[in-house]
Amino acid sequence: MSGYVVTVEFRVKSDELSDFLRLVAENARLSAETEAGCRQFDVVVSEGSPNTVFLYEIYDDRPAFDCHMATRHFIEFDRQSANMVLSKAVSTGRLHFAGRSPTWQKRGT
Repeated sequence: MSGYVVTVEFRVKSDELSDFLRLVAENARLSAETEAGCRQFDVVVSEGSPNTVFLYEIYDDRPAFDCHMATRHFIEFDRQSANMVLSKAVSTGRLHFAGRSPTWQKRGT
């Protein structure tokens, strides 16, 4: 199993959270639907800190992620959300193992 994993943790201004979530969800949707090298793009809101938004992204490789950062939808998301964010931490890594319950889709979300 291989893949290029990107995690991003945003701390978002309270009064901007709703708009930020709308923007990041659209960016994630377009990434997953239109980018051949994007395997997964999850957006998670922290239970303990609702102004903390965590992204978990998997790409085929680093060049696929570089292509993602050059897309119109990413550039627009980055531009529109810049003033909504208090802090942003990005980490990258190599996918070592991917596990999934065979019944996860049946349970719903």
